[in-house]
Amino acid sequence: MAGFISILGFLAFAGAGCQTDTNTTTFSGQADVPRHVILASGDVVKLTFSAAPELNQSQKVRADGKLSLPLVGEVDAAGKTVGQLQGELIQLYKSQLKTPEVTVSLETSLTTVVVSGAVNHPSKIAFERPTTVFQAIMEAGGPSAFGTLKHVRLVRTVNGVQKSQVMNVQDTLVSQGTKPFYVRDGDVIYVPQTTF
Repeated sequence: MAGFISILGFLAFAGAGCQTDTNTTTFSGQADVPRHVILASGDVVKLTFSAAPELNQSQKVRADGKLSLPLVGEVDAAGKTVGQLQGELIQLYKSQLKTPEVTVSLETSLTTVVVSGAVNHPSKIAFERPTTVFQAIMEAGGPSAFGTLKHVRLVRTVNGVQKSQVMNVQDTLVSQGTKPFYVRDGDVIYVPQTTF
C-alpha cells in the first residue's frame, strides 16, 4: 500500500496536461462502455422468455462455443452477435412455444488485454466487466519507478489492421472530469519509461 501511495504522490508531483499524439489514431467512442459485438467462450448471456418465465436463465458460453438450452438442446453461440443468437433462438423455439419471444442480452464478457512496458507486473489480464485503460494498468501493478502514464500507447486491431493511440492516463489521477477510456478484447497497452 505504501508503494501505491508513493506512486500516486509521484504522479501528482509530475503534473498534468492532456495531450494526444497527432501522428496516431484516435479511437472513436472512447468514453462509451464497449458493446461486445461478437460472442465468445466465457461470455455470460441472459435469456428472457416473455411467455415462459420459467425458462429464464443466465448461462456462460462454454469452451466449445455452445449453450445447452431447455427444449432445444445444444446451440452454437460463439462467433455470433447477440442479435444473431436472439434471431436463431426465436426460430428454434417456434415449434416449442406458443409465443417464442426470446430476448438475449450480454451479462458479462471476458476481455483479455496485454499490459507491457514499464509496469510492475507486465502480463496478459482477463476482465469480466468493462475496464478502463487506467484500471488495466493498475491491475498490472501500476507504473514502475521509471514508468510514466503521460504517453501510454494503446494498440488495437480495427477491421484487421493494427492501429495505435497515445494517451495521457495520468490525468485520471491528477485532474477531475477525465473521460474513461475502455479497453476492448485483444488490446495491448504499453507504458513507456520516463525520459528524465
